[in-house]
Formats: sequence, C-alpha cells, structure tokens
Amino acid sequence: MANPKHLYELLLDHCCSDAKVENLMIGLVWTLCQTTAKTNTGLAMSPGFPTRTLAWSGSLTGKSINELAGWIFKWNPYQASVAMAAINSCINSRPLPDSVVVENSGEHANLAVFEHFLPQLRNKKVVVIGHYPGIECYQNQMQLSVLERQPAAEDLPDSACEFLLPNADWVFLTASSIPNKTFPRLAELASNAKTVLMGPTVPWLSQLHEFGIDYLAGVEITDADALYHTAAQGGGVRIFERGLRYRIAELTPSLSMGWLKRQIADCVAEKYQLSQDMDSWYAAGNSSRYPKYALLEQVNTRLSRLDSSYKPLWDKHGSAAALLN
Repeated sequence: MANPKHLYELLLDHCCSDAKVENLMIGLVWTLCQTTAKTNTGLAMSPGFPTRTLAWSGSLTGKSINELAGWIFKWNPYQASVAMAAINSCINSRPLPDSVVVENSGEHANLAVFEHFLPQLRNKKVVVIGHYPGIECYQNQMQLSVLERQPAAEDLPDSACEFLLPNADWVFLTASSIPNKTFPRLAELASNAKTVLMGPTVPWLSQLHEFGIDYLAGVEITDADALYHTAAQGGGVRIFERGLRYRIAELTPSLSMGWLKRQIADCVAEKYQLSQDMDSWYAAGNSSRYPKYALLEQVNTRLSRLDSSYKPLWDKHGSAAALLN
C-alpha cells in the first residue's frame, strides 16, 4: 500500500486559503461548512451516532478553514467530518473538471449515479460500500453486494471487503471512507475493478486517479441556501431534490492531465500574486514576517505536488493525450 497519509496531505494542499467559517452545521445526516459571505459550501456525511460531549460546540464560527481542515487527521469522527466539510468548501471554490451532469429524477434521486452506470453493471459483480436507500431495487439486475459498517437487512459487514473487493467487476465506494480513514485500504482492495468514488462527501481532487479511482461521482451545489436548510432540518436523501445534483467525471489520462494543467496554472498565478504582495510588504519598510507567508508556503507545496502528479501522466500518456486535445 502506498503511504496512506498521502491523500490527506493532498487534501490539505487544496485547502490553502485564508477563508473563515461563516456557518458550520452538523446535521442528522450531513455536516455542512460555509465560508464567509457564503460564497463556498462543502459537505461531508455526519458520523451517524449522537453525542452530547463535543467540547468545541459553538466555537467554530470565524475560525480559519485551514485550522478546521487540519482535523482530517483526527480519529474523532466528528472532527474528521467537520474537516472534510471544510476542505470541500475550499475545493468547491475552484472550477469543476469536465464532467457529465446527472439529473436527479424519479423516486430515488440519490440513486442517479447507479442509473447512469446501469447498462454497464448488468450481470456484473458489483460491490457497493455504504448503504444507499433504495439500492436493493437493483438486486435482480446484477450480482450486488452492499457492505455497511452498521449492516441492516441484506447488507454485509464492512469486514467482507477483504473477500469481495478483489474479485469485483465494479466497486462503488462512498467518499465517507475518506474521513473515516478506510479509503486507502478499500481503494487498494478494489484495484482490479472499475472504481467509482461517490457521494456528496467526494472532494473534486485531480490526483484521485493515483489511488485507482476511475470515476468521481461528486456533487455540484446549485442552491446553497436550500441545501443548508434541508440538511439542517434532518434531510438525508432529500438534499438530492433541493440544492445539489450529481456530476460524473471519468478520470482518463487526458482529463486528468488537462485538469492538472489548469490547476497548475491557477496555482502559479496565486503564487505570483502572493510573491508580489510579499515584495510590496517588505518594500514598504515592514521588518516583521509577511502576514501571508504560511499561505505562500502552502501554495508552493501544492504546486510541487501538482507537478509531481502531472509528470508521470505526461511521461506515460503525453503524446496520446495531446492528439486527443
């Protein structure tokens, strides 16, 4: 297994921002973070069990997104969920990759991703990590196994992953596996399958192809206010009817390279602006450290990792990708 911390370091790279928390809400199903002026919103699945002893309740508004994002390494599930929502609020400030809109329609809008892939799934061995309400409707169309930490009905316990994932044709992996830290092992076990990372917790992270992910099925927020109120009022699958919709991106070499190139260009521009501001700061006679020096260091680190992700793709697929563009 590759360094399991690598994904989490990449997530923090993409969260280099001086944005502050405007609203932080831990709902029954979804945790939601909005930055100042509600310009960006991020989601993560809530832990799913109640607690009355969160020492930091009521103290997070006004804190920096960076500070909360650092909780992604915490083992406390509430802290990790807050961190994931904060990270997604930052990532969602950037343009989405080229992707297909999946319209939410029908009785089970939360199953739109499965409907999209259904022609490719029939009669295949399909393992779904995480129970999606209504998923059993596909039981007769594929060899379906649903793994769940708290199994119900026909679900299998999550420990079955060691036995089922290596032989699966398709794996649908809930992105809540990222904050709960099971993602690195699950992605490794699913390396022989077509793997879809899915759900509102999905971070639109260009480097996820490095972990064997073939498709991202994340969300695009279309109405932040409606989403906030729906989640705050206990909404689970109802958020798919109010405030967001699925988008699916296939992480082909061509798409990944184009996405990385755009992010590298944006990062270079951000670095240039910060460097110019720093020069002006010292030219004005200030002797103390430039106030955004830590942010500049984060941008440099992110740029280095983006370059490191782009180079092997170019070395392997560069000429072919150039012909496609």
